[in-house]
Amino acid sequence: MNNITNYLPNFVFNFLISFYNFLSYRKRYSGVYNKFLVDFKSNAYKSRSGLLKIQHIRLNKFLIDALDNSVYYKKYTQKINLSEINLHDFKILNKETLRKNLNEIITLQKKNGIVSKTGGTTGKSLEVVFTKEDMQERFAMLDAFRMKQGYKLGKKTAWFSGKSIISKRDISKNRFWKTDYLYKVRYYSTFHISEKYLSYYLEDLIKYQPEFFVGFPSTILEIAKYGIKYNIKFPSNIVKAIFPTAETITTETRNIIETYFNTKMFDQYASSEGAPFIFECEKRNLHLELQSGVFEVLDDNDLPVYSGRLIVTSFTTHGTPLIRYDIGDRITLEDENKVCDCGNNNPMVKEILGRIDDFIYSPENGKINLGNISNTLKGTLGIKKFQVIQDSLDEIQILIEIDDNFTEKSKKVFIDNWIDRVGNKMVIEVSPVEKIKVENSGKFRIVKNNIKHLINGYA
Repeated sequence: MNNITNYLPNFVFNFLISFYNFLSYRKRYSGVYNKFLVDFKSNAYKSRSGLLKIQHIRLNKFLIDALDNSVYYKKYTQKINLSEINLHDFKILNKETLRKNLNEIITLQKKNGIVSKTGGTTGKSLEVVFTKEDMQERFAMLDAFRMKQGYKLGKKTAWFSGKSIISKRDISKNRFWKTDYLYKVRYYSTFHISEKYLSYYLEDLIKYQPEFFVGFPSTILEIAKYGIKYNIKFPSNIVKAIFPTAETITTETRNIIETYFNTKMFDQYASSEGAPFIFECEKRNLHLELQSGVFEVLDDNDLPVYSGRLIVTSFTTHGTPLIRYDIGDRITLEDENKVCDCGNNNPMVKEILGRIDDFIYSPENGKINLGNISNTLKGTLGIKKFQVIQDSLDEIQILIEIDDNFTEKSKKVFIDNWIDRVGNKMVIEVSPVEKIKVENSGKFRIVKNNIKHLINGYA
């Protein structure tokens, strides 16, 4: 992409983005999109029993479709009672099994479907195929969620994603965005988030005045922190809502972003592979969306628990059936008897804990989760950003970006905070760096755990 952008005038590239989106949106919003949108909205506030009935009917149809059309799943027809199909007749499917057997699992050729690639931030990348109808339904559900906050295609939106769209010429002009003028979407690069460029991002956001933000919260956070640091006021009542994607949100991240931009974030969970949705409502509660799939929360022995591994069966994956798929994330469920005041009767989620990899493992104290890791900054000054990397059981490396307020005392407080969490036996190496790199996908990972194969239950 950069080879093209280095030579194209900016207005030409903006036109190409608009044209590309026009073709994409024509596929996305045609066909059965409107039917799915109407059905999803009309079912949104059904009773719990009504939602479970919809889920049961959809599950049976989905499993039968997989048994009929997937070479991999046809093998199950010899082992199960087809007149009474039970989800637990199917083995749990992990990422490596999906990758190795993908050609047998998919039900259509790539040219007849829509190919989606995962970012590969935790290993090899993965490529799955959706039917056009599946993709239309996924966008119908996602749009219905965003529409509750006033979002609509064509309203001014700032988008922060992993697309590499900035040329050397753009950088020389301090221009870190491209614009789809047809649909009023401005795409901001997530690969140039550094102190020397952030003023240009913030200046342009204030000038552009988007009604909605969509994308990586780590990028939005850095812009907010820059504005706070230099006392740059963001106009009030401009941004109506922020829809974060792809990354786990900590309480601190949410508080900083919402305070600075004077708006609310509404979280949602899905995946590039096509996981069913979890949506945040107006009351700030997360809900499993039973219309989109089945959610199982299991411990390391595959027994049901309230907090554990998330195993999904997604109704919008007919092209690459995901049946009891171990997505690699963890969640904590809310008490099943608890009811939300928003009127949505889907089961509630207490917390999305993020990727299984998003923890540091201490032989002395066990797992330290993302929330506790984020809190190691408490009482410190001068640490703008950090990333912790674990390549062995007895040592962690912590990269930090610092400013002039950083002192040896601050470093000691930071290390002491880590000792409180990992114990005294682990070696802690703190290394100041000029800039912590993001992944190839544009995402920032605060934790890079490379030893999961050494820990029981994560092999």
